[in-house]
Amino acid sequence: MTDCVFCSIAAGDLPAEVVLETDDLVGFLDLRPVFKGHVLLVPREHVVTLPDLPAALRDPFLAAGQRLATAMVEGLGAQGSFVAMNNTVSQSVPHLHLHVVPRTKGDGLRGFFWPRTKYADGEAEEYAARLRAVLG
Repeated sequence: MTDCVFCSIAAGDLPAEVVLETDDLVGFLDLRPVFKGHVLLVPREHVVTLPDLPAALRDPFLAAGQRLATAMVEGLGAQGSFVAMNNTVSQSVPHLHLHVVPRTKGDGLRGFFWPRTKYADGEAEEYAARLRAVLG
């Protein structure tokens, strides 16, 4: 897609600090990082969400995410990493991207970014049954 910023980065048409590159994937520094070293991993092919990711790219995508998470520790001295992706909601660029963020205890990032809730009596079983029905 010519109007997708991540497609343009993957094609080399827009500059980016690329840290990982394969035939199918590109990892580059986020311009507005949560912490310095924050990487976005994208497929070169325009894919909007994780459910759209072709089966042939699933393993390479996750393997590259693992490599980046390891690089946060070995290359940046982080104690660990935060790895996440949004699908449609809160997805600032409509192109699948995995955030890999270096983490250190006491860095100020507080778990998930949304409020937590609880299930009412019997509600967890209902939600689990609905998901099982779709998953087969």
